[in-house]
Amino acid sequence: MWRSNGLLDCGWTGLANQPKPAELRLLQGNPGKRPIRTNDGIAPLDYGYREPLRPLGEQGKQFWDSVFGVGELWISIKTDTQLVQLIAEQIDRRETLREYVAAHPDEWHMTKQLNDVEMLIVKNLSLLGFTPADRTRLGLISTKTKSKLEELMALKAKKQSE
Repeated sequence: MWRSNGLLDCGWTGLANQPKPAELRLLQGNPGKRPIRTNDGIAPLDYGYREPLRPLGEQGKQFWDSVFGVGELWISIKTDTQLVQLIAEQIDRRETLREYVAAHPDEWHMTKQLNDVEMLIVKNLSLLGFTPADRTRLGLISTKTKSKLEELMALKAKKQSE
């Protein structure tokens, strides 16, 4: 947060020591021995696929399907479906506005509405934790998943050992 008294610019007044992400603390070995916020004490989420609450367009349906495929590690089908539905509807609205603005580029009011909808989408996506910074802020530790190459190499090593 920037602060100025009108006569003299005081500069940045934010936190001096920003909190470290849990991943960084685990890599550094936690020399201060402070408790690290992990998902150990959090109740497990209900996973799985759920049908949309209301009808969606093509783009919204693609988003819905991808959320319950990619975000299933932290997206709950009980508590987060309303927000996912809202974002999917906003994505459909964005697509409609994009088509309209492409057909009528001189209507700046519609371009402004398109920009507003895009800003809402980004804000709501961050609420769901779809950026690394937001996942860290939510306390989600990214686990490394095996790549296809690593799986094939492990399978090859297993076959060679047999």
